Amino acid sequence: MKTADNLGMRILYTVALPIVLLAVWWFTSASSTSTFFPPLSEIFAAFPEVWFEGRFISDVLPSLGRLVLGFAIGVVVGIVLGVAIGSWSWLRAFLDPVLEFLRAVPPPVLVPVFMLFFRPSAELQVFIITFGCVWPVLLNTIEGVRGVDEVQRDTAACYRFNPWRRFFTVTLRAASPQIFAGARQSLSIAIILMVISELFVSTNGLGYVVVQFQRTFQLVNMWTGIILLGVIGVVLSLIFRFIETRALAWYTGLRRSERGE
Repeated sequence: MKTADNLGMRILYTVALPIVLLAVWWFTSASSTSTFFPPLSEIFAAFPEVWFEGRFISDVLPSLGRLVLGFAIGVVVGIVLGVAIGSWSWLRAFLDPVLEFLRAVPPPVLVPVFMLFFRPSAELQVFIITFGCVWPVLLNTIEGVRGVDEVQRDTAACYRFNPWRRFFTVTLRAASPQIFAGARQSLSIAIILMVISELFVSTNGLGYVVVQFQRTFQLVNMWTGIILLGVIGVVLSLIFRFIETRALAWYTGLRRSERGE
């Protein structure tokens, strides 16, 4: 019963503020006559027609496909490079100035640069998303690998773990909390870069369609696109949190036991 009550309270805390904000938006915009800020009721009424009568397949799904692919590649590349750099101090010292320089350059600024060297395509959009997603995962993985307990390393050596087993059972497991923290940051970056890349190098997708609505003064439709982007962000965040909770159950349990819960 206590577990069910706690779950109910968590759900209530999660949905309470969005419901309140939507209610405030609904009532404060109900009598609006502004072209730029239409009533929320009009936005909701237009939503199905705008997105579920053709655009879901032609624009939403391609955007999600590029987003997921770019994010996945960025996470994999970030983990692989992060483990290598974090494991060898000489490699970290050699690459550190370059990594700090590239990390400081905002990925959106580089989109026009990429367009000078590559023709606009879906592959370029995936590359832009991947480039932005790599850095949080890479830097967090490096720090996670560097922070692996030496006792764990020595224990694995004493039991003669082979390099692959040592990697999966010691290094990757110990660094996984920080890897997931980096991946969570990368997910937000991936959504932003998905929209930005579609503004420059695409003829379809959520970002492209929202800007076209804005340029043609279809502002109600524009607001439906903004809301859809927010909903996609929330859904992806919930999916990521579900995976993270399952993957880091051992870590959460360890922290609770340390706190005596």
